[in-house]
Amino acid sequence: MPDTHQNPARDLERKSSAVTLSDMEVFIFPELMYSLVLANLMSPRIWRWLEDPWFKGIERMKPYRRITRVKQYIMDHYAFNLDLDTWGLTTKERELARFSEFMPAETLAQSNALFGYEGDKYYFDIDIRTHFGLDKYEGNVIPYWKTETVEAMDAFRFKPNYATGAGECVSLATLYAAALFIIARVPLKDIFLMATPLHSQNFVDMDDGILTNNRRLVTKTMWYNGTALSAQARRALENERVTLVAHESGNIHVLYPDATIDQAAFQRFAEKLRGFLQTPLTAELLGNFVRHKGEIQKCFQVRWLNFGVNRYIAAEKLLAYEQGCPYRFNDDTRDKLMAEVAGEDFECRPLPGRIVLDDLEQFVREHAVDIRTAEGYARLKEQFASTCMNADCAIKGLREFCCVEPELPDAAAKTFRRHARPLQIVHGMTREAIIAHVESLRDGNELAALAFYAYRDLNRIDAGPFVKAALERSPVSLSGAREMDDDAVVRHVTQLPDESIYDEPGRLAQPDEVWNFGRGDGVEKALLLAAVLRSRHPEAEIAVAVTPTAATLTVAERTWAFASRKGVLPQTWPCSQSVPAVA
Repeated sequence: MPDTHQNPARDLERKSSAVTLSDMEVFIFPELMYSLVLANLMSPRIWRWLEDPWFKGIERMKPYRRITRVKQYIMDHYAFNLDLDTWGLTTKERELARFSEFMPAETLAQSNALFGYEGDKYYFDIDIRTHFGLDKYEGNVIPYWKTETVEAMDAFRFKPNYATGAGECVSLATLYAAALFIIARVPLKDIFLMATPLHSQNFVDMDDGILTNNRRLVTKTMWYNGTALSAQARRALENERVTLVAHESGNIHVLYPDATIDQAAFQRFAEKLRGFLQTPLTAELLGNFVRHKGEIQKCFQVRWLNFGVNRYIAAEKLLAYEQGCPYRFNDDTRDKLMAEVAGEDFECRPLPGRIVLDDLEQFVREHAVDIRTAEGYARLKEQFASTCMNADCAIKGLREFCCVEPELPDAAAKTFRRHARPLQIVHGMTREAIIAHVESLRDGNELAALAFYAYRDLNRIDAGPFVKAALERSPVSLSGAREMDDDAVVRHVTQLPDESIYDEPGRLAQPDEVWNFGRGDGVEKALLLAAVLRSRHPEAEIAVAVTPTAATLTVAERTWAFASRKGVLPQTWPCSQSVPAVA
């Protein structure tokens, strides 16, 4: 990845992107993903979870039970939010112009859903833009797809119609990574964050492996159970390439020639992930496959001996009986399920053109076929091709069900370079010790250097990137204030509750967070008004002067003063359009 120290414009853009953390920003600056993990590790919010009765005695629990405790807490306290309007709108032209110096437009379009990516045939078939709601944006208009800190996730409870916190997939992935370390005591070295063009999830190197998928967990057993939830979890790795893998040691990105992730760690991850995504064929797995692939069920039928006579039922009919029923056709409850089937749903003769699943199960038990190999695949195909015109399609689908080959960044094509100073955050460190440790690494580790921009601590970072992000990327505020005149906007913002969504001194919310969640400290309110009035009065001289206890907004000849409890060090932020948005 290009050295930002040799490119001040890129460095400024990257630091400001660490503040706003949109989907496209994380794609172009992949080191931002782990910087958000560090921001969540430094936040007091997740550390407070340890005080919740739900986690009482967690230190005595076995590792997997600790992880499931974290999962249930996240399930109870956070919703998956994919409302694309939450963080406002922008245009393709604006974003392409912004990033043109760093990445060609055609490259971005190949890897990002907002710029034309539709994945492989699966995504064309389901019309991915409609699936994600992107089709409602016509022409050049696209939504911001932003990632939230844990504080912003918690603050969704202040929005109408939200009973809990919320976040999108990257937010949940980074939340999980921090929570697994703090609460479940999973070493950071065993947590790998993966991003595809349309999804983000984590792989935890424990036992056979665990995937976090939005709010849920997926074990290897769950991956192959054929349920709707496992089908949803499988979608990204089955149909998309992994564009980014982020780890405590660094990252590897599909488009950049340099990788900062430890090469041995990436090799371990790749081997463990491939092992997770492959499994030998068993009779039970056959049933899971038929349940999983609705379009393939027409290739199968099940035989049942009823009063000494063989009867046959289409797989899709039998599976319909599983709905709302505790019995399954591919475990030891098959007899009970068959007892539920109405007599008229059975056929007296085998259904033409369908594989009898019982025969396939018996063949697999007796021959231990490894469908992952070319030989095993050919044996199955040969065995059943004569009985089913769809055998080739069915056996191919079965092989894909048992063996997913993840499309990972090509390590052989990368130049691996390590950070001068590794993170080395380990269990036993307090939150305060982690903050001090990360701060000590800022000159030798880009993840640590960017973490405080994601953390939004204005007493630990240059204000310029934060102010730049606030003034240039606050579409929700501009849209929300559109019908108000200047005085009405000032009254509205002034009357908001005087509380920040960020607890600590020095940490500030962006204008759109203040507007969305309806609250803010005086410094945050002044910057919100500066962003709105700047867009309306491009010729005006605008500045925000900050002290530890106050913020003063000046627009031409008018001045507004706000009290503050943030303790931000004295400074002045020029906010006019005629000057760079950098202190």
